[in-house]
Amino acid sequence: MKSKNYTRLKINILLQTMLVVLFTALVGYLFKNLVIDGIYNHKFADGFVHFFMWFHMPEQQAIDLYWKVIGNNKIYFMGAGFLLLFSFFFYFVLSRITQYLKEINQGIENILSDFNEPVRFKPALRPLEDSLNEIKMTIRRQEQEAIESEKKKNDLVVFLAHDLKTPLTSIVAYLSILETKPDMPEEERKKYTHISLEKAIRLGELINEFFEITKFNLQDIVLEPGNLDLSMMLEQIADELYAVLKEKNLRCDVQIDDTLMIYGDADKLARVFDNLLRNAIAYCDKGTAIRIQAKERHQEIEIVVANEGEKIPEEELSAIFEKFYRVDGSRSSKTGGAGLGLAIAKEIVELHHGTIRAESDEWETRFIVTLPAMSEGE
Repeated sequence: MKSKNYTRLKINILLQTMLVVLFTALVGYLFKNLVIDGIYNHKFADGFVHFFMWFHMPEQQAIDLYWKVIGNNKIYFMGAGFLLLFSFFFYFVLSRITQYLKEINQGIENILSDFNEPVRFKPALRPLEDSLNEIKMTIRRQEQEAIESEKKKNDLVVFLAHDLKTPLTSIVAYLSILETKPDMPEEERKKYTHISLEKAIRLGELINEFFEITKFNLQDIVLEPGNLDLSMMLEQIADELYAVLKEKNLRCDVQIDDTLMIYGDADKLARVFDNLLRNAIAYCDKGTAIRIQAKERHQEIEIVVANEGEKIPEEELSAIFEKFYRVDGSRSSKTGGAGLGLAIAKEIVELHHGTIRAESDEWETRFIVTLPAMSEGE
């Protein structure tokens, strides 16, 4: 947060303090010239002497007492008087200053309450007013985001529960057919067995997604960084997905500069790019290519993972990295997921001081990651 300028408040307090000093000096000056050294001096001295003479003290002894106690110590009485006057007047200034504290307290209560009205202070406290209003807006925004996130999570649990039921019902149905028809032709038996296996695999994936939701809510991502050859990592991840690509009649075009070095957590970044590639495979048109590009520019490494497929609407691109978000609310048993992969990828990339964004048009969808390149000598 920017440093706030409280010049107006400082000047206000300074002026009030100066007024107290001037007023104290004025009253003290009048008291000195009228009472101590002025026309009321003799009256005060005579009153002092007569007071003690009233208690049967000799006049000369009362006069000597006056000079001993007061007359020869005027300077000390003047100093004490000035101090008392200053304290008296400054007390009222402090009373005005405490009004600022009361306003601040009311502003804090405003933030803690459900009032929609912004915090309002005197002009001298305008910088603090702005800060508290920023805090209030941030808290309200975070509360709204938490509510929306919780709603998405709850909706997702309902969706996944429904998706769990679908493959389970199919598995039970096909296994029941296999059990009740022992004389079923071998080709048909293989077909039903294969379908049951696919449904069981999908059921396992959905169960894993439930665990993923739990882990995301309970764990903080902690990096264990080191020197990392990003070029080698990307090539390895692409090779590991060869079987998945072949099964879906896809190919992978890799254009990666050699020895792209960064300082990062190898396991966490591998999870990012594996996630992006699997996302691209899930939403890629059959018979097309997934493109992986990586190059260094301006002390940063840019990695692009692109696939040909249905365009993501512009209004959804900004929300695609939110946790529990799925494009088009997809709940199909084929591509529906917990909506956590891209949210986790974003968090990991930002922990590496990088950025991730998505672009989509009529031809392809691109996920673009930028990470700080490792400088020579690091």
